[in-house]
Amino acid sequence: MEILVWGTGIATANIGEKVYEEQISGYIETEKSKDFYKGKPVYSPSELPNGYDAILICNHYGKQIHDCCLRNGIGLQNVCFMYPIPQEIDTENNLGLAKKILKQGWYDRVCVEFGQIDRAWVEEDAKRYAELNTHPTMRIMEEYNKPIYTDKAAGAGSIGSYFWQDLWAARKIYKESPAEHYDIGSRVDGFVAHLLTFMNHVNLIDIRPLDRTVDGLEFIHADATDLEGIGDNSMESLSALCSLEHFGLGRYGDRIDPDACYKCFDAIGRKMKKGGNVYLSVPVGREHLEFNAHRIFYASTISDNFPQFDLIEYSCTYGGYIEYNIDLHKYDEDMRSEGTRFGLFHLRKK
Repeated sequence: MEILVWGTGIATANIGEKVYEEQISGYIETEKSKDFYKGKPVYSPSELPNGYDAILICNHYGKQIHDCCLRNGIGLQNVCFMYPIPQEIDTENNLGLAKKILKQGWYDRVCVEFGQIDRAWVEEDAKRYAELNTHPTMRIMEEYNKPIYTDKAAGAGSIGSYFWQDLWAARKIYKESPAEHYDIGSRVDGFVAHLLTFMNHVNLIDIRPLDRTVDGLEFIHADATDLEGIGDNSMESLSALCSLEHFGLGRYGDRIDPDACYKCFDAIGRKMKKGGNVYLSVPVGREHLEFNAHRIFYASTISDNFPQFDLIEYSCTYGGYIEYNIDLHKYDEDMRSEGTRFGLFHLRKK
């Protein structure tokens, strides 16, 4: 079976996990930018070769690709979407293609995505377990069964952009060992938990409520736009990981204010003391607003809004990897990451 895979980005970087690579005869780019990828030819939608059996869409751009197929006369009966799209498609045909193309674990995941679960393998596993089990208290009992169908193809965990940004900032703060640290809106169940393993006191400011008391965590339920109540030139350490890009968009119950994130940039500049360290993470790429999800910034916008600070480090994380100490303008024209490429900024007040 000859397969064309649509895309040459992060979703196809580990394509061998999903399909047998010897079946892939080429790749498609919506806007062709290269002639070869992984040793196979790359085609534009208007110039597809003859003889392929199916096109696999393993990324989250299915909505756009569906419409691109219609514009270019590409028959949807041979297109396999791994994720549901808003447009109506023949789900039965789609899953039939997926069964032919994908390795078993990934086929199971596509079935789950489309609400069509193949339960036969769990029944087979249960039969085999019953044959082998010798523990009376661990026998299968119908009233206690709780079958899980979605984990068979799951990995050990997600080492993505959030993992890298949390680890990056926590390691830096650990090295600096500030007496007191402030955080604005970072993940309590990720980054803030990292900090509490080696810090006795962390101040967390968040407009969202927190209904638990945690030892070592002082929670300040407030809008952090102006950092009211904190003295000027008083803070020695502050972080804000994937939070400032949301300010003023109403997504989290905050009031609408197009200037809110820029006001917070100014407030941070006022509140930090000389030599104080700031650790920021925001989506970077071609600057634009994706209302009401987030803003995406030019990396230079962040550095320009902190003129009182030296930029100690600018790194980036995307697609499960981190790039250290890169050029500020490397991703100025990037529009493909959909807000999941995070710029990591370590700033120190002069």
